Amino acid sequence: MSRNFNLKNKPEHNTESRIMNKEIFKDFLIKYAEIGIKGKNRYLFEDALIAHIQSALSRVEGKFSVYKTPGRIFVSALEEFDFDETVDAIKHVFGVAGICPIIRLEKGDPEDLKKSTVEYMHKMYEDDLSCTFKVFARRESKNYPLDSMQINAVVGEVILGEFPNLKVDVHHPDMIVYVEVRDHIYLYSEIIPGPGGMPVGTGGHAMLLLSGGIDSPVAGYMIAKRGVSLDAVYFHAPPYTSERALQKVVDLAKIISKYTGPIKLHVINFTDIQLAIYEKCPHDELTIIMRRYMMRIAQHLAEECGALALVTGESVGQVASQTLASLGCTNEVTDLPVLRPLIAFDKQDIVEISEKIGTYETSILPYEDCCTIFVAKHPVTKPLRKIIERHEGNLSEVIDDLLKAAYETERIIEI
Repeated sequence: MSRNFNLKNKPEHNTESRIMNKEIFKDFLIKYAEIGIKGKNRYLFEDALIAHIQSALSRVEGKFSVYKTPGRIFVSALEEFDFDETVDAIKHVFGVAGICPIIRLEKGDPEDLKKSTVEYMHKMYEDDLSCTFKVFARRESKNYPLDSMQINAVVGEVILGEFPNLKVDVHHPDMIVYVEVRDHIYLYSEIIPGPGGMPVGTGGHAMLLLSGGIDSPVAGYMIAKRGVSLDAVYFHAPPYTSERALQKVVDLAKIISKYTGPIKLHVINFTDIQLAIYEKCPHDELTIIMRRYMMRIAQHLAEECGALALVTGESVGQVASQTLASLGCTNEVTDLPVLRPLIAFDKQDIVEISEKIGTYETSILPYEDCCTIFVAKHPVTKPLRKIIERHEGNLSEVIDDLLKAAYETERIIEI
């Protein structure tokens, strides 16, 4: 029975679902994208990527070797391993653009390559194939008797002879059979997408303001994708928020830490500060003034841990505290850059990313965070700095002691 692949995506976006016999693989070629344009510093990014892959694989049963050759990173299983768990671990490593399960062959003569290719295709897909394909060869080792074009012709011919329902399409093929001639010959036809981005830590360190909502975990994920490692701060308000609300934030941090690596979660008791603001400041300015003090506290913690920026999940116009005027009013209390990776995203865009990375179901659990408890019925949307500063003056007699108490009672949860 013929197998008909009707693929809308390019071959680079295939998934592992087409692989029939995963047990034939023990090696993977790891593709990266943006790292490749880093010039003389590229080795630093490659080494960071290798270290993160090794860390991810340390949580998978089995032993692996992760190593690089010029322009390539490889993962080799040294003993029995679980294919799906291994791929899933690597798919959480920023910097990985694609994961290619490969067959590694000795550099014999062209007849050996032809025989091995036919065996690979039968084992890989089991039944007769019915789709379009092309062969894409790269010969880095110049001592092989065939050049790239000749390899394309020879391998393509033997595949056509063995699988009569395949057709060649060099422009828009359903399948690409890759042949790379290096120290060995590497044969593969599937590229499992990775998350892309840059290895975490190569872009510096930042402090994420993490709530229990949908947006801030996505913001943390997206900024980490640009190579930024994270600490996080959560503003806890017992008894108005429960321990379940804190656990929800811990669970969110655990989910994004699969991508970002270890996170220190700083838990700040914000209750007394919120109550003071509630008692002494106009209620339509509650959210803005609370956000300003959160930013001040976040900067204090960032400076202690060496973070170079703050990260929030704000998006223009999503709520009253996220108008341009409100964002400007909160920005001015910190000297650090405030990174807002979701600033132009629609809510549905953010929800889709949260579903993809696995935070959505946790984010919508009905445990309120401190912001939602003290939200004003009619919050100001165009706050004026001079007015906000004047009303913050109402706190002058108590705020220093409240901040000191908040810092002294800080809890750090290692995630």
